[in-house]
Amino acid sequence: MGCGGKLRHGLAVVGISAAAGCAWVLPDPAPGPPSPVVTPDAPVPPAVTVTPPSAKSQELAIFYRRLQNDLLTQGLLRGDGGGPDTPFTDTQLARNFVRIALFNEYRDDGDFSAPLATVSKLRRWTKPIRMTVRFGDTVPLAQRDLDEASVSAYAARLSRLSGVPITITDDAPNFHVYFLGEDDRLEFEDELRRIIPTLSGATMRALINLPRDQLCVVVGTFEADKSTYSQSVALIRAEHPSLMRTACIHEELAQGMGLANDSPNARPSIFNDDEEFGLLTSHDELLLRMLYDQRLREGMAPAVAAPIARHIATEILSDGAS
Repeated sequence: MGCGGKLRHGLAVVGISAAAGCAWVLPDPAPGPPSPVVTPDAPVPPAVTVTPPSAKSQELAIFYRRLQNDLLTQGLLRGDGGGPDTPFTDTQLARNFVRIALFNEYRDDGDFSAPLATVSKLRRWTKPIRMTVRFGDTVPLAQRDLDEASVSAYAARLSRLSGVPITITDDAPNFHVYFLGEDDRLEFEDELRRIIPTLSGATMRALINLPRDQLCVVVGTFEADKSTYSQSVALIRAEHPSLMRTACIHEELAQGMGLANDSPNARPSIFNDDEEFGLLTSHDELLLRMLYDQRLREGMAPAVAAPIARHIATEILSDGAS
């Protein structure tokens, strides 16, 4: 066995091998200024290539930017959470909960061509959520950083409200958040089929060929013969300007928690197609708290859950929430 040395700070560190019984002593170096500290280079991550978007994708980006500007001009996409101009009672809160949490916005095998509310049992997560955030090749790097931070912060908020542990991870994820441009989505079918093999052909075609007026969407699957989520996939258009992407994050991730429907009577709420509110409101936070209240159970029918929801709504608002 030999003895080896290691250079550090321009000096020799003597290596001693007891098995070989050998050592070297090197002469002192000539005096001089100390050399800079040398640290090992950090691993270089693989380069990320951003593919330029097609003309169709660029046209969509212009369309959605104009749409966002139009909505803002009308005073819509509010982010204030509601205020004195949007009061609601416990009766309204309970009624909105039943409509939003106990109905589906679309048929399970639909193509998103038109909303069709159908009665549902109470559905929610009963196991920790492992959320991953993925981007198509056409999404700019700065936009990826912004959206990943937005999803992470919002996931923490959803976790606090629901009590469901949510972590951002690529390790066996069960809640997938995709930001895809028009070109990226055309290559999404194989991955989506891997995540949700049971997805109907109509729903698959709708997701791949998403209509222009469908801003974002979330789909979920459930445990066999149960009403507990096993996988969810949220799809958000990368062509959206920043506020519309954030609005999609807020609505689709909250819907993926179990608030699956919209109601024209819900206010202040993002679960209303009038686009008045773009970000989760105080009203919506209460809906999420109600959904995960332990007095409700997965699989409850509306007739069973409704009176419990009314009691919870009265209790919450009497405690000062609004």
